[in-house]
Amino acid sequence: MSTLPEAAGPRAQVAKAARAWAQILASYRQPSNSRSIFEIAVTVVPLVALWALAWATLDIGYWLALPLAFAAGAFMVRLFAIQHDCGHGAFFRQRSANDWIGRIASVLTLTPYDVWRRTHATHHASTGNLDKRGLGDVDTLTVEEYRARSMWGRLRYRLYRHPLVMFGLGPAYLFIVQHRLPVGLMRDGWRPWVSTMTNNLAIVLVAGLLIWLVGIKAFLLIHLPVLLLSASVGVWLFFVQHQFEHTKWDNDPDWNLHEAALHGSSHYDLPAFLRWFTANIGIHHVHHLSSRIPYYRLPHVLRDHPELRDVGRLTLLQSFRCVRLVLWDETQRRLVSFREARASRV
Repeated sequence: MSTLPEAAGPRAQVAKAARAWAQILASYRQPSNSRSIFEIAVTVVPLVALWALAWATLDIGYWLALPLAFAAGAFMVRLFAIQHDCGHGAFFRQRSANDWIGRIASVLTLTPYDVWRRTHATHHASTGNLDKRGLGDVDTLTVEEYRARSMWGRLRYRLYRHPLVMFGLGPAYLFIVQHRLPVGLMRDGWRPWVSTMTNNLAIVLVAGLLIWLVGIKAFLLIHLPVLLLSASVGVWLFFVQHQFEHTKWDNDPDWNLHEAALHGSSHYDLPAFLRWFTANIGIHHVHHLSSRIPYYRLPHVLRDHPELRDVGRLTLLQSFRCVRLVLWDETQRRLVSFREARASRV
């Protein structure tokens, strides 16, 4: 991974360069309603068709239905990306269109739209700020915070950061259980509750209709793989977009929004077919600098400004190494593994 030449200069210069990029990228914000409708069609139609085909092939054998369900899960990831852009007001020109498409998508993604939009906005407003961690982020401790924890506290953190929990049990719990309550916003009045409970009711109605049509066994055999795959992929993408070695964290007095956006978010440079299924969300540094850019315009930014390609760049192979990075070392100013943290104490 490499950074822009400005990254070697003083902090003020880095922050100034990041702000300048945010102004340049503002010209890419305007969405195309016709293109957005097309993106919905090429996502939802294959998702529904693959789900139906998986059900139709159950009698032939689960060996055939399961891969079709996984394929449907890939399109579910793309549907979440549409909901994500709607939450930023980036997918349609009209706010109402963004909100209602986002709410409809949220019934399938099991993610209450209005609650998620609020927590995700908090993530964008505080990413990389050590003093404002906790809402919409992957929990990350500093080396000193980890050392100050009790044995039980360290064990809990190790379990939380274990790959089987982070990308297996965790996503299932997050989407199936945690999203059923407005976690983190339960004291913020009635609006988070209305959003969550309306989403829950819609999920129950849609699931009930599908169970009535195909039976509960077929529903579970098909839909659980769709949900589990899409949930795990979604968490993986969110993880690798900020949990890479040379990401950026600062305490509040030294934190800068644009600097954190550009240098604290990765450019996950995936193969072309994976970029399509993940709706270019790997171009995350650009997205954080200007979240109103529709995902189908993000590649245009890199085409017009190739100097942004190498900022925080991660290849698919490099990204797998990020799993071991679990603690922020404030001295070295990078994420480190448990082993590295232990060795630095000697």
